[in-house]
Amino acid sequence: MSFHLTPAAEGLRTQLFHIIFESDTPAAKGFDIALIVMILGSVAVILLGSVQAISQEYGWLFYYIEWAFTVLFTVELAVRIYCLERPTIYLKSFYGVVDMISILPAWLVLLVPGFHALVIIRILRVLRIFRILRLMEFVGEGRLLIDALKRSVRQVLLFFCSIFMVVTMFAALMYTIESPETGFTSIPMSIYWAVVSVTTVGYGDIVPGTPLGKTITVVLMLIGYSIIAVPTGIFSAQVIRSIREDRYSEEACPGCGHDRHEKRARYCLRCGTWLDETSEDPRKEKQEASPDKPD
Repeated sequence: MSFHLTPAAEGLRTQLFHIIFESDTPAAKGFDIALIVMILGSVAVILLGSVQAISQEYGWLFYYIEWAFTVLFTVELAVRIYCLERPTIYLKSFYGVVDMISILPAWLVLLVPGFHALVIIRILRVLRIFRILRLMEFVGEGRLLIDALKRSVRQVLLFFCSIFMVVTMFAALMYTIESPETGFTSIPMSIYWAVVSVTTVGYGDIVPGTPLGKTITVVLMLIGYSIIAVPTGIFSAQVIRSIREDRYSEEACPGCGHDRHEKRARYCLRCGTWLDETSEDPRKEKQEASPDKPD
């Protein structure tokens, strides 16, 4: 986690902290596995409950199972708060917010009076699907993806701005060429058509009728094919960069200057020089401890 959490006090709260927030002990690993199973089970219940045929027959069972999950997640969040010295740090973090979102809708449903609020109840129930975001907490590589997204935000935004300008120009052109009978009733509607065309989706609800309009459509689709891989390439490059920075150190070898070492490396791959300049080379200590034997 990017934020620093500390246990509240020695004793039971510290033991709970190591089990809940760490994963280097059998108890902590067992807790993580049990929590993942609970998250997946809860999400499965929500997904199956949205199927009308299944919900009509097993809706009562889903109701009790969902409330059991809600109580368990509530107890888990309470224990997390109990074992922390400063629980507000966790509650303000990404995972803390997800924890609260995953249980609050279920409890808020009890506070919504009357049958006129069925739409609101459905929205609150669907919000519980955010429990699946908690799985990111157990994926170590998730941090690499987040770092790559942060680094590629500006390039991706620039790309989308460029696409929006292209789409708007083609939409205005098609609005001028085509008649309203073909579906191009306004520039916003033409923008919708241009987005569908440039992404090569092709719903077919708006189709140009003139030869010039069809020619422009072909050009727009070809543009879409040529640029569809641009954001993927940007993001992939940033992922590779994050992996390299996470694995390799930028510090140069004091002996030969080579700077492509793994962070866990103790000796230079080229010349064998001790890399940690803050401590002594253990090979020298062994040499000093065992002097050369006389001939």
